Amino acid sequence: MQTLTQTQIARIAGFLYLLLIPLGLMGIIYVPTNLLVANDIEATIKNLIKNEIFVRVAISSAFTAQLVIIFVVLFLYKLLKNVNKSLSVFMAISILLAIPIVFANELNYFAVLHLLPSASENQELILLFLNLHESGIYIAQIFWGIWLFPMGILVYKSGFLPKAIGVLLMIGCFGYIIDSFIYFTHPNFDITFSEFTFIGEIALPLWLIFKGVKK
Repeated sequence: MQTLTQTQIARIAGFLYLLLIPLGLMGIIYVPTNLLVANDIEATIKNLIKNEIFVRVAISSAFTAQLVIIFVVLFLYKLLKNVNKSLSVFMAISILLAIPIVFANELNYFAVLHLLPSASENQELILLFLNLHESGIYIAQIFWGIWLFPMGILVYKSGFLPKAIGVLLMIGCFGYIIDSFIYFTHPNFDITFSEFTFIGEIALPLWLIFKGVKK
């Protein structure tokens, strides 16, 4: 890694960061969006039984995403540490704290899979584990938001990346945190702010891949 140029480090970081998008869509969004039916546990169970393979793929995608995050952090730290080392360490620690939360949270899906063969007798337990999984995602999401703020400051101050992307990343931080706070206080609130504040997380990896960094 010491032999890599800054541009190479930037492009590897960008590629790995961009890889988190499909992994996240499958690992986090697919099951709740396509298989879970609100207020209908029987329909939900039927979907889960019929599409058990997709639940397992979602679990595997969530695990893979966490492993990719480790390398994303490694390369972003390498890229940005000279801007401000303390902020770079804070950025890295913030996102790494989410990894064990996600790993532990997937145990809820494993519990659901174990209960499916006798689903008619365990509807309440299945619903409980599905709800716990959703809550676990929002807990992890706090750290997915926190790490964007120091990253945004580092990008803004770097001089070799666009300041606008740094601002977008900082805005993205609050989208995640606000969503988690709303979930914990008003769980029936329908608006998801992070759907509108994630642009920086697409802009940064695309810029790193196609533009690299200014010398």
